[in-house]
Amino acid sequence: MSDHIPMRVAVVGATGFQGGAAARLLVERGHRVRTLSRRPEGDRPDLPGVSFGGGDLGRFEDVRQLFEGATHAAVGMPLVYQAEKVLRYAQNIARAARESGVRRLVYNANTRVPSRTTNVAGFETRRLAETVFREGLAQSGVELVVVRPPVYLDNLFSPWNGPALMTEGVLAYPLPADAEIAWLSHRDLAEAVFAALTVDGIAGRCFDIGGPVGLTGENLAAAFGRGLGRDVRYVALEPTVFEQGLSHLLGPEAAAGISGIYHYMATGMEPGLLAADGGVWSTALSVKPARAEEWVARQPWHTWTETGPENEPEPAAATVAAPATTSTTSTTSTSTETESSHDV
Repeated sequence: MSDHIPMRVAVVGATGFQGGAAARLLVERGHRVRTLSRRPEGDRPDLPGVSFGGGDLGRFEDVRQLFEGATHAAVGMPLVYQAEKVLRYAQNIARAARESGVRRLVYNANTRVPSRTTNVAGFETRRLAETVFREGLAQSGVELVVVRPPVYLDNLFSPWNGPALMTEGVLAYPLPADAEIAWLSHRDLAEAVFAALTVDGIAGRCFDIGGPVGLTGENLAAAFGRGLGRDVRYVALEPTVFEQGLSHLLGPEAAAGISGIYHYMATGMEPGLLAADGGVWSTALSVKPARAEEWVARQPWHTWTETGPENEPEPAAATVAAPATTSTTSTTSTSTETESSHDV
């Protein structure tokens, strides 16, 4: 499959951070992109070159229309954690992919998934969707490739992290300080999705994508220090505190679904779940993800030291930032794509 032949790509989730990054990269490289939105035209995010269709993932006819004429599909489920709803969404997507005859569907699971089943909805609904895709596309002629990302560096460029980093040198996040995390940027996620859509010989494979190395909290702080040119220390937030902050914005159900992943990591049951894979995925997909300090050095951190509305960054489409107070004055956030803010 050549990336020089223009694709017509149905992108599920283009109004969120993750799907939006993939959609923008596809347009940038000359491919046609279409997505689905429940919002009125004037309330849709600015995605130059992306065509919008009205509809809902819960209605098959809407999904079928999205896939009409598509040659490929890039799918990310909204951050919804009700198994019945996720099942219906995945079944509609699989059926639409079969009936429209797309060549390949790339599923971004939004997270790594433990090898054993858990009671964490954030993992199990993503496992459920992947199972539906595998079973629903088997012997259909539609190739399936799955990518499972860890945690995003972009979560740390926010009003809840930026000021504390710049004024106090504090980097706070609800992950254990000793866990090795393969932090990844949205841009490198997009590169991984693009490669998964175009590289030959990878049909049926699942990749644990991520940054080139796993970073403990101390390592991450050191990388930020190098990128910012100042001392930085890592503060591990309590997942419960993080969940409480998120609940005020999204409600308890969504907050519990998102925070469950952080609660699971805090147990230490599978400390390597979000770690680097030793270069397997980057070799297979010919993608070279940026090191954390490289990503840090590219961000306009001065935004957080300037005052006035003209210096405030524009919010990314379909994201919610959830504050959680630390032992200092700093706070942190997670970039999420909820059912209310992520068009489904």
